[in-house]
Amino acid sequence: MSPLATLCHEKGDKLLEQRLKGPGGLATGIGSLPFTDAHESVRFVRKHLPQMPHWPQMPRLGRQEHFISQCLKPLVDTGLIVEKNEKYFFDTSRADWPDLLTGFYTISLAAEAGDPDALDHFVPPMEGARGFHALLEDLQASGSHGIKYIKGQIAGPLTAGFQLKDEKGRYAYYQDVLRDVIVRTLAQVAQCQAAQLSQFGAPAVIFVDEPGVAAYGSAHYLPLSREMITGDLNVISRAIHSENALAGVHACEGVDWSLLFESDLDIVSLDAYRYGNSLFYYPLQIKAFLEKGGVLAWGIVPTLDDPFSEDVDSLFTKLERLIARLVGCGVTREKILSQSMITPACGTGLLPEKQAKRIYELTAGLSEKVISNV
Repeated sequence: MSPLATLCHEKGDKLLEQRLKGPGGLATGIGSLPFTDAHESVRFVRKHLPQMPHWPQMPRLGRQEHFISQCLKPLVDTGLIVEKNEKYFFDTSRADWPDLLTGFYTISLAAEAGDPDALDHFVPPMEGARGFHALLEDLQASGSHGIKYIKGQIAGPLTAGFQLKDEKGRYAYYQDVLRDVIVRTLAQVAQCQAAQLSQFGAPAVIFVDEPGVAAYGSAHYLPLSREMITGDLNVISRAIHSENALAGVHACEGVDWSLLFESDLDIVSLDAYRYGNSLFYYPLQIKAFLEKGGVLAWGIVPTLDDPFSEDVDSLFTKLERLIARLVGCGVTREKILSQSMITPACGTGLLPEKQAKRIYELTAGLSEKVISNV
């Protein structure tokens, strides 16, 4: 039984029981859009993805929409992360480093205990996550009628831990204390998102955007272990589940999918357009994942490739071929479709607006076709 199913059994929560039925082909986005107006972005998302909107990230606004501003600002506020020459890093050489760590853990442990003032430190800030606050405002003003899920997203611990270094240029992820504060912060930011998005009556879904998982098995990242990856993802999943929300992960290359299928995650999202065939090296893990209620988010709408070269019918054919191979793993087509979501292959934030619009149109159209076939 999956962690979410266990929680459902223990609490008798009808909302959780409803989630376990599966999204049945609903569509959502990965996160980023090429617009610079938060309210315009929210309207765009709600128009194309009315049943499962996500809050829009807007990388074209610059560094203020970087993952550090969106997800790790508590580490900046407590002085653990500093900025110099437009670069962020941990300065562990500071004489007051032990005091700064103490200050951070005091806030973090209080947040874990439910202190509302401490939890406020982990809410995505307005200046770094304008789309998040614009979506909240829109839902408060217009309501959530017709919405079945509401999606948020955070940066993954591997991705953050490999981009951040200490003052000597060493990866933060390989240092136990730095890794712990990153994972702890991401978990509490994810929990805060889940709590705020859930207030509108629809289940929240939080994706961990983790392209860094592709590093596993590479000769360049030998210290990276399976236990490190799954352990960190499970910490974040537990934080999300504590708000009765669903935890997903997005990886945009061909990775060792068994890492994700065997974790406590509820949803695995992939670039199925380019890397769908990489799933089939893990037939037993896929089958077990689906049998415990797991969901596959098929990123079958191309983002790195030309979206104008495809239409809904051609993409549905590609998806059907992938599903047919999964049926060969011993899972029924009906089960796969009921436990499927449709998404773009990746975010659209750095693409021309014309392409992003086409991608969302295809995503919405393909979702309608899948739903009619469930």
